[in-house]
Amino acid sequence: MSNPSLSEYVAQSQRGLYQSVFGPEYMMKQSYFTVDTATGIFNTTYGRKVWQALNNQTRFFNAIPRTVWGNTAGWRVRTDRGSGRSQPVTEVGTLPTVDVSNIETVSSLPRIVATTFGASVKSVFTAQLEGGVGDVLALENENAQLDHIKEINEELLAPAAMITSAGSTTAFTVPASMASSFKIGDTVAQYDLSANNWITAEVGRTVSAVNTTTGVVTLATGTTFADGDGAAIYSRAGMTSLDDVVAEDGQNFIGGTPNANFAANGGIRAYDLTFGGRASGQWNASSNVSMNAGVGRNLTLTLLDTAIQNIRQNGGEPKLILLGHDQYFNLERLLNSNQRYMGQEEYQVGVGSERTFPGTRTGLVLATYQGIPILPDADVPKSVAAADTVLGSNIYVLDTDYMEIAIAQPTQYVENRDYFAANALVVRGLLYTMGEMRCRNIWVQSKIGDLNATS
Repeated sequence: MSNPSLSEYVAQSQRGLYQSVFGPEYMMKQSYFTVDTATGIFNTTYGRKVWQALNNQTRFFNAIPRTVWGNTAGWRVRTDRGSGRSQPVTEVGTLPTVDVSNIETVSSLPRIVATTFGASVKSVFTAQLEGGVGDVLALENENAQLDHIKEINEELLAPAAMITSAGSTTAFTVPASMASSFKIGDTVAQYDLSANNWITAEVGRTVSAVNTTTGVVTLATGTTFADGDGAAIYSRAGMTSLDDVVAEDGQNFIGGTPNANFAANGGIRAYDLTFGGRASGQWNASSNVSMNAGVGRNLTLTLLDTAIQNIRQNGGEPKLILLGHDQYFNLERLLNSNQRYMGQEEYQVGVGSERTFPGTRTGLVLATYQGIPILPDADVPKSVAAADTVLGSNIYVLDTDYMEIAIAQPTQYVENRDYFAANALVVRGLLYTMGEMRCRNIWVQSKIGDLNATS
């Protein structure tokens, strides 16, 4: 047999690079072996690693101290010193009138947050084969853990009230991006725009479904909601939110001032967990809530300074400025005009288990304002204008010494393989946490709302 020519030798040596002796299809992944493609058990082109395309940051949850629940179901709040109990007394003068402090009670009970996942026994097996994602139960367990903490973070930052853009006898519509603020099991109170009053006949309508695509929130029962009516959280199925803590007696709706009748009709009940309401003129945090009657406005340093001042006048010391990324950049632009180039260094501040963004190398520490750490969180609630337009995120100035996430039961994992109980060949997993956010001093927490997204 004669030796092959150089061209034949090169052609044979490169055969494996461009073709196969077994045929063009033999070495390819057979995508038609895919099992249950809707769940993505098989990846016909790439490897097993599943990359996240979702924002799983939980910065506010990480920044608030977490404590053991303890042997308590609530506490008492002293809200008044007593009238005329202290005064100067002359040598033969009469003593001050005997009076007592005003004591309010707050009941705090734990809430349960649950996250479930599951996989069929067939998908558990086939996911290990060529083209599969690997251990599908471990994958979903990891994802469920991220989703579980994200749900808690979203509940902690859910807004207390919303303006509706449409409604019916058993539903109302809010901006779709804000619909996730309502949770199944929440109860809402309705502000009737036409009557300029809160409806009390059916206070506490229960949310039965939420469509985050259309913004429709369905209620079990209720009177007719109309465009421009208000829906305020009357009580929550999930954890208390930061907006509940700093809510004022009368909620801002449409273009008017806070409606004082809501206090008379039960008040903001979300944080006063006795559901007795914050009575008007008694214990409320209205001086710490800066709104603009549903009209967007630009962030100013005066607004931020006033919030800090109010907290200090009430005996607190701000420990954290919480805002959305839009207000972070607005604040950066405000501070840039006042930069003083006295040094160059990068600086970060730790808040809980989170750290602020580093300050830029301009001599101005952008990670703090007046020494208070600034923490952006994508879940910070936004205000809604009178025309149903979603405005920028709110800003919260907080004294976190009086805030905590009390844990009654740490996150538990339960796995179930009882096919008869499920009536299906599936493996199910459950994560649940029992706890609640508690604030022992609402007067040293502040909120700035009705801000534009860009200044």
